[in-house]
Formats: sequence, structure tokens, C-alpha cells
Amino acid sequence: MTRPLLEVRELRTHFSVGGRGFMRRKSVIRAVDGVSFSIHEGEVLSLVGESGCGKSTVGRTLTRLEAATAGTAMFDGRNILNLSPAEFRPLRRDIQMIFQDPFASLNPRLSIERALAEPLFIHKLVRDRWTARKRIAETLELVGMDAKSMSRYPHEFSGGQRQRIGIARVMILTPRLVIADEPVSALDVSIQAQVLNLLKKLQRDSGVSMLFVSHDLGAVRHISDRVAVMFRGKLVETGKKRQIFETPRHEYTRRLLESIPRIKGRVG
Repeated sequence: MTRPLLEVRELRTHFSVGGRGFMRRKSVIRAVDGVSFSIHEGEVLSLVGESGCGKSTVGRTLTRLEAATAGTAMFDGRNILNLSPAEFRPLRRDIQMIFQDPFASLNPRLSIERALAEPLFIHKLVRDRWTARKRIAETLELVGMDAKSMSRYPHEFSGGQRQRIGIARVMILTPRLVIADEPVSALDVSIQAQVLNLLKKLQRDSGVSMLFVSHDLGAVRHISDRVAVMFRGKLVETGKKRQIFETPRHEYTRRLLESIPRIKGRVG
């Protein structure tokens, strides 16, 4: 088997809290405590667990939004956790993140055109505004948005439309790894399936690798190749999707699956 695109080993992200004032002691929150996994080219690995288990912190650590306490994260053979900000900056095009709240992730003062043009110019993928507009229009249409919407602002769109714009901003850079942090949990139930299907189609068509972070087991089952189950900062089970959902080995995984709501009896 070829070398994984991303190989994480013994990742730890700890936070110190307290310690202010007279005789107050510091305590340590072990949000991520010895997590190891790998993702191959074109693979979707879902990181699943209850709220507060540390799964979002894994994604934020890999994008350097949080500082790792220990461990390694080898991306295409380089440990991205040891790189300086200047050394990591060129890799930001390759490692992109879709955030949970689509409104908070978009600058309300920027039109959609400017929001999507900015990363193109930062990474020197275009040289002029005309080329940028052409690429933005193509990408918006790819995510199911009208190219005419690029002159509008984030507050003029629904939550589902804003998340499509957020996905467009990520995919316009043709990344190699996308970290999707609860990308549908802030959306109405009626819109979640649409955005999830869009993500699956874009991933399949582009071949991008993905770390899909979610507590929604239905979404995880729909999009994943493999699943990693996280509990209190640690991975308790990792396996292919079918194995995790049909023959879970760990007691916590079984309890998690049992928590999925089921409709009993006949309807109507």
C-alpha cells in the first residue's frame, strides 16, 4: 500500500486552565490525548464521538488553529506540526477546513466575489480580476450557486447557501485534504442532506482526501470510507465503515450506535 497522505501519531493537544488569583491551582484539559490515524489519497475518514470528546480539536490542531502539545502529523512526508508559520503557509492551500458555522466563517464586509478571490490572489493562482471572476463563477456553479450571486454579501443568503459558498471557497483552491468540522450540524434538517450530498459528489469527482468530523452517525454512514470513534480525547476504535456499524468491538461504539433514534411501529 502507498504511503498515507496524512499520518497522525500520538497527537496530544492539552489546555491549561485556572491558575489566576491567590492560591489557585492550574489544571490541564487533555482535549486530545494520544490520537493516531492515517488518511490515504482520495479517502474519507470520519471522526465521530459525542460533544466535547475532542474531535473538533483534532481538526483545528491539524490546521494549526490550535497548538499541538506533542505528537507528529506527517502530511506528504513532512511533519506539519513542527513547521514555522512561514513554512506552513504554502501548505494552507493543500490543507483546507470547512467550518461548522457558515456565517461566522465569512467576512460580512466582503462580497462573495471578494471572499473567493482573496485566497486565489494570496496563493498566486490568478494574475488578474477577470481570470479570478471566471474561476469564481465556475466554482459557484459547481456547488449549485448562481454565478450572478458573487456581487452579493453573506447576510443575503440562507444558511445552506452560505455553507455552499464556504465549500466553494475551499474547493476553489483544489486542496489535497479537506477537514470538514461538523459542516451540516448548523443547518436546517431539510438542507443537511443537500449539503452532504454536495460534499460527497465534490469529494468523489475531485478525489480529494477528507477528515469528516461529526457526531451525526447518519451523515458519517453516508459519506465515510473508514470511521474512527473518539471518546474523552482518545480513539477507542477505528475500522471500515461496515465493520464499525455492523460489528462494533468497543462498548462505547455500541452505545453510540444504540443512541441513534429509531421509529418503531407503523406510520399512518
